[in-house]
Amino acid sequence: MTRIFFYHNAVDRIVAAALLLGKTYQQGKAILVYAPEAKLTEQIDRQLWLTPPTGFIPHARDTSPLAAETPIVITTDIADSAQNERLLILSVDVPPAFSRFTSVVEVVGQDSGERREAHERAKFYRERGYAIKFDFAEKFS
Repeated sequence: MTRIFFYHNAVDRIVAAALLLGKTYQQGKAILVYAPEAKLTEQIDRQLWLTPPTGFIPHARDTSPLAAETPIVITTDIADSAQNERLLILSVDVPPAFSRFTSVVEVVGQDSGERREAHERAKFYRERGYAIKFDFAEKFS
């Protein structure tokens, strides 16, 4: 069954997500980033170019010819992805077919609206029997 991880209380959700992706990359693991809105896609793509300040986290968009060779792939649609190990969700909604992934990760900021939306997603997962682990996003700083 898919494991669900929520990292909450991030001062900046996109920065925290990039730091998490950097740690995932350092561990030699691949991850798919679901960012269905163009604004989110641009934000996480840009942040991965800036994190860490003296480095770069290798990533590509799913439309890139290098996506199959890149450990971190940003997509607007998980349906066509070959990756099914890890999924980082940067969406308000739970994407269809999330359950095909071994683990799903969500990063939640401090904004009350964002927290409310995350609470609804956690409720969705819990009602379907998924175990959820909660932790603080600060651990990635």
